Amino acid sequence: MTLAGVVLVFIAGAAWWQWKTPAPLPALSAEERAALFATPLEAPEAGSRKFYLGHSLIGPNIPAFVDQLAEVAGFRDPAFHSQLGWGTSLREHWYPSLPINGFAEMNDSPAHAPAKPALESGGYDVLVITEMVDLKDAIRWHESGRYAGFWAGFARQNRADMRIYLYETWHGTDIPEGWLERIDADLPALWEGTIMAQAKATPDVGVIHLIPAGQAMAAFTRALEAQGGLPGLADRHGLFALNDDGTRDTIHPNDLGSYLVALVHFATLYHMDPRGLPHELTRADGTPAEAPSPEVAALMQQVAWDVVRSLPQTGVAP
Repeated sequence: MTLAGVVLVFIAGAAWWQWKTPAPLPALSAEERAALFATPLEAPEAGSRKFYLGHSLIGPNIPAFVDQLAEVAGFRDPAFHSQLGWGTSLREHWYPSLPINGFAEMNDSPAHAPAKPALESGGYDVLVITEMVDLKDAIRWHESGRYAGFWAGFARQNRADMRIYLYETWHGTDIPEGWLERIDADLPALWEGTIMAQAKATPDVGVIHLIPAGQAMAAFTRALEAQGGLPGLADRHGLFALNDDGTRDTIHPNDLGSYLVALVHFATLYHMDPRGLPHELTRADGTPAEAPSPEVAALMQQVAWDVVRSLPQTGVAP
């Protein structure tokens, strides 16, 4: 190849890389973000209509558990709808032309409603969004901050007083960097420092609060394993589902893990201490969920409340 040909290939490659790698988005500074959370939200007085947008780490059971906890706590007529997929990014949900893996399977439920028409109705008080994992890939290739801002802005165009939350999840327990270490690092660097910082720099987005489920998973795991386990739950792995072949899923929660995550959602959305609430619940399909032991449930409830109150980003008063 001639020198001119090499130069043309280099230029073409550079142009392709520039096209494939999105330009950095504007982002609020840490100080600007902290100022948005200086004043906690007022606690809701009634049950809320919630819309969940995301993937299988929402699933059918976590929203169902949240509503059961809310009803027992005295919040009448809570309800939810959702649009989910398998490992789906916020960008993929945004464009109807993009395929969503597992769409038919994840939305074969009365809880499903198409996201944009649902939010256009103005009939929801709360929008919960989450991003696909691996989170670094989502940010790099799916522009997570941009599309979180798009969804928040779209929702508030139709319901100005809507409360919007970013649901912090987790990666697989077998991640090379270390599961607890990755949860610790991802909140300031990626969930807040990138996705929320970029989303809230978008005009007219307003405040997006945080549901710190990943933080609660880590805090509960540390407390559980420090005491050598509790009846019915030896360690972190017991929070996750079993695959069809009997091996342990490393990321999708079973009923016990879903109960812990639902407690965090409940405490954040309703500003209420979950201690003493029932731990025997029903799955979305009406079957009894596997219940944590009383000792495990008590620790989960305490951790969920402590984590939610410790972070001003949740909007819950400390």
